[in-house]
Amino acid sequence: MVEARHNAAIRISGIRKTFPQAGAQAGRSEIVVLDNINLNFEPGEFVSLIGPSGCGKSTLLRLIAGLIRPDSGELRLDDEEIVAPGYERGLVFQDPTLFPWKNIWENIAFGPRARGVYRKEKGNIPEFFKLVGLEGFEKSYPHHLSGGMAQRASLARALVNNPKVLLLDEPLGALDAFTRMNMQDEILKIWERRGMTTVMVTHDVDEAIYMADRIVVMSARPAKIEQVIRVEIGRPRQRDDPDFLELRARILQILHFAGSRQELQYYL
Repeated sequence: MVEARHNAAIRISGIRKTFPQAGAQAGRSEIVVLDNINLNFEPGEFVSLIGPSGCGKSTLLRLIAGLIRPDSGELRLDDEEIVAPGYERGLVFQDPTLFPWKNIWENIAFGPRARGVYRKEKGNIPEFFKLVGLEGFEKSYPHHLSGGMAQRASLARALVNNPKVLLLDEPLGALDAFTRMNMQDEILKIWERRGMTTVMVTHDVDEAIYMADRIVVMSARPAKIEQVIRVEIGRPRQRDDPDFLELRARILQILHFAGSRQELQYYL
């Protein structure tokens, strides 16, 4: 059985990120997406990022993943600066992004093959099928799977590298409500078992409260940190608990001031 209790701290200091303005001449105009972002994520905690649509939540996640670089500021994983992607940071997108020409075994084994450790770690791969509930689907292809099953495969592909940090970019946004709630529970079980520091972008306030230790509420672009809220509700959580509903109302009020009245309906 593969168990992983290693995790890592993430330190984000003074991050600023801009992108060129569409249609503008080079160097003439830019969009400020993130402005002076300072955050610390502790080893093993589950953090949700929430904020108005387009405020830069996914940009921040991609900075942590090392897929893009900040204009200024610094991101560190424990004592090392994040300057490029690394297998110690697993990333799961909203769409499964599986290779359609590879079966599920080959999709999940992609990381170990790329790292040159497939022969050594091949015997561990069945454990990840078991971990995400995909036993029996090793030889299936992505088009054989439902949306929820494909997302489980994408999750296993990130986990097979035994990352210290799991980054989730709205991983359940495309699923129906029933499948989404089931997957929330499955992700929490994996997080509790494996102890990874987990950062999840979501637009769903209920999802953030249900899953996270802390919720980072971001403002409209250029994003700043409106508030960081610790979820002082025991696990497992009940969505109709008075404390749950009270926190939900509080976060929606913060989001109203962070975004706009028109955008607020996106969170309901």
